[in-house]
Amino acid sequence: MATLLVLYKTPTDAAAFDKYYAATHIPLAKKIPGLRSYRVSKGGVGTPAGASNVHLVATLTFDSMADLQKGLGSAEGAAAAGDVPNFATGGADLYMFDDATV
Repeated sequence: MATLLVLYKTPTDAAAFDKYYAATHIPLAKKIPGLRSYRVSKGGVGTPAGASNVHLVATLTFDSMADLQKGLGSAEGAAAAGDVPNFATGGADLYMFDDATV
């Protein structure tokens, strides 16, 4: 499996972020070819020391890194990536990695 982890930083308007993300961005991202699962954090995102500057964590999984890269390179992947500036006013960090069950 391969994972795309997206850490969305605290936006200027959390309610607007949440509304847009649910109504517009999730439907776009769910069209990415090869996507196997799409999970998001629920509630606050904290650290062992307390609050963090992360508003939402999205975890998207694919069968392989090749499938992840192919999906992101597709028209649907480009549409989802191009949509991020429309709502992620706090910015977003993306991480891609192969994973394994241990």
